[in-house]
Amino acid sequence: EIEAKYWEKMQIQRDDLHSRKKMEICEVEERKNSHINELMRNHEKVFNDIKNYYEDINHQNTAHNSLLKEEMEEMTERENRWKKERAEVLLQYKQLKETLDLTQEEVADLQKKLIRYDFDKEALKNAKGHLKITQKELKDLQWEHEVLVQRFSKVQAERDELYKRFTKAIYEVQQKTGFKNLLLERKLKGFHSILERKEAELSEILAASNLDPSTRSVVTQKLEDVLNSKDTTIKDLQLQLARLCKAHNDMLQAFKGKLAAFGIPLDNLGFKPLERPELGQ
Repeated sequence: EIEAKYWEKMQIQRDDLHSRKKMEICEVEERKNSHINELMRNHEKVFNDIKNYYEDINHQNTAHNSLLKEEMEEMTERENRWKKERAEVLLQYKQLKETLDLTQEEVADLQKKLIRYDFDKEALKNAKGHLKITQKELKDLQWEHEVLVQRFSKVQAERDELYKRFTKAIYEVQQKTGFKNLLLERKLKGFHSILERKEAELSEILAASNLDPSTRSVVTQKLEDVLNSKDTTIKDLQLQLARLCKAHNDMLQAFKGKLAAFGIPLDNLGFKPLERPELGQ
């Protein structure tokens, strides 16, 4: 009974120990699994950190390479720009040197002019005095100009009126002188034709009458007296015609002078005045 009792206790103790062993094994396995999982998580985290670190390094290297490439291009462009600027600076230097030479020449000229500064200053003082006088004269001239402008307007109106009257008068005088000259020319032609006809008739009469020389001389003398009288009349008519032509031409010249004095071109008349030729021209 004691053996059975302790055997039962031993079995119970064994079962209890076996259960405790299982529990401890489960706990150990759980702790082991938990530790394994934690280690895996830690390893994965470290791996991800390392991976991210190297990816960041690669990204930084790529960005750094791009930056270096951009800096290289910028430095190349800057070098080209510097070369261009250097060429421009050299050109500017050359131009500035030429400008410096010209400036030095101008400085020499200015130094020469500086010597004459006192004389120029005195001349400027005198010029200012003359300027004041000239300004006063200018004001007087402006006042005279205004007066002359008003007088010019008045004279221009009178000129227009005289132009109208003179044009009308020249038409009338041209008509009258032309009519008189035409009458005188026709009279002169008539006298010439009458004279020729009378001479022909006289020659026929003398040839047909068979007069003695004394009678013929008397008749011839009377005829010469009549012809002389007619010649005198013709000369008087020619003289009148010459006087009328000269008066017409003189009046035309005076008219042209007036037109020139008033500044009116001869073409504005609308007709061309006719100069009458004098006798014998």
